[in-house]
Amino acid sequence: MKKGTIITGCAGLLLAAVAVTEYIGWQSERQKVKDLEEQVAVLRKQEFRASIDRSVSVQMEQIANEQREISDEKREEALQQTRVANEMRLRSEMERLNAIEAERNAIASEKKAIDASAIAESQRQMAEHQRIQAEFSKRVADTLSYVALGRSLGSLSTIQHQAGNKEIANLLSYASYIFTSRYQGDLYYPAVFQSLMQSSESMLTWSEHTGAIMDLEFMPGEINRLVTVSNYGEIMLSERNGDRLNTQMLFKNSQYDFRDLLIDNNPKTIYAISRTGHLVVIPEDTKKTKIIDINKMEHPMRIDIINENNLLIIGENGMAQYDKKRQIIRNVKQTSFRIVACSRKQNLPLLFDDKGLMHLSKGLETFDTSDVPVPGIVTAYCESKNTGFEAFGMNDGTIWLIDKDGKAQKLLGHRSRISKLKMNGRRLFSSSYDGQVNLWIADVEKIDPMTLLQTSNWITCFNFDTSKNTFWMGDIKGNMAAVSIAVPTMVEKVKKKLKRNLTTEEWNYFIGKNIPYETFK
Repeated sequence: MKKGTIITGCAGLLLAAVAVTEYIGWQSERQKVKDLEEQVAVLRKQEFRASIDRSVSVQMEQIANEQREISDEKREEALQQTRVANEMRLRSEMERLNAIEAERNAIASEKKAIDASAIAESQRQMAEHQRIQAEFSKRVADTLSYVALGRSLGSLSTIQHQAGNKEIANLLSYASYIFTSRYQGDLYYPAVFQSLMQSSESMLTWSEHTGAIMDLEFMPGEINRLVTVSNYGEIMLSERNGDRLNTQMLFKNSQYDFRDLLIDNNPKTIYAISRTGHLVVIPEDTKKTKIIDINKMEHPMRIDIINENNLLIIGENGMAQYDKKRQIIRNVKQTSFRIVACSRKQNLPLLFDDKGLMHLSKGLETFDTSDVPVPGIVTAYCESKNTGFEAFGMNDGTIWLIDKDGKAQKLLGHRSRISKLKMNGRRLFSSSYDGQVNLWIADVEKIDPMTLLQTSNWITCFNFDTSKNTFWMGDIKGNMAAVSIAVPTMVEKVKKKLKRNLTTEEWNYFIGKNIPYETFK
């Protein structure tokens, strides 16, 4: 190959290479220009966007400045409000502290006021208590004074009555009642009660029997009709009509010596037991009266009810059963002891012997035997189921009262044998051969007798009507007496007897100038 060709070829290649290189360079430059143009376009866009953004930013900055200004204003306002709030809070705190201090002061003042009120209340209560005590003491003193005056007037009434000055006695008796009842005194105090009895003249006496009245019983369910028996063989039916006593002799035979009486309501029959050993039976048809002999029994003294078909007859040496339907005596049983008195306890016959023993009968041959809890010979006995009291009357006039706890109290007021005892609640009535009927009030510490009736004869028996307002008694001479023991009834009788009032001079003399004058009529 020729050297020129080679050089030409190399030059051509070189030129081609240069051309290619230039082309490539041109293309590259063109591309760069294009890229630059695109970049410029982008930059322009960015610049435009940036200018917009700047404009927006300026606006936003203006808005921000405005908002900042507003915010500053708000902040300033908030700060002002905060300062005001702080001032208010401080003021509120001060007010709160002041309120707390005021509350403390109020509590302290309240406590002082409460303490002062308590002291004042205590002083008021003390003063009230002293006033009440003073009034109570005055009332007690007045009560004692007026009750004592009532009793004194009762005693003066009795003295005037015994002296025959009945008009002034009645006035003093009524005044005694007024002052005693007004101040809750005891109307059964002897001086007061006895003056009322005397002034009311509440005792009526009739002499109907020939012999001594040994027992009296009221007809069942009736107030003014009663049956009496005597030791002269008399059985009498009496009916009170005001101050009069209408009598009917049902049976009379002096050979008999009646000691006890029983009126049975089923059927209505009168039974009278004679110490001679006879039982007299009087039915409603008195023409069919029967006399039944009681054999093998010494000195019958009492008759009791066993049941609706049988009666119990008690003698000094035994007991017998009486059959009401067959009208015969059967089952006569002797006792190993001598019976001197009999009564009832717990609805059973209670027998007393002469050896200081008592026997509670549970049958003709069955007894609960025990010592009499008091010394002496028992002649009368009674009990109160409501209060648990028991009373033993003795042959020397002594009465022993025993309460439910077994405590015994000796009652002195009679001088002779106790003939009968009856108890109504806490009131004990006793009769004696000394001619007295006494009332004892068992609910006081010191029990003194109150004489309801005083005669010169032996009192053998007594009883009450069904109303318990009238007291009836029989004596050794055959006399019957009815005594009204109801205080309202006696007071009403006394009041009706008053013909005038006390004069000022009489009032000042008997009652006193310090007691305000008052009229009774």
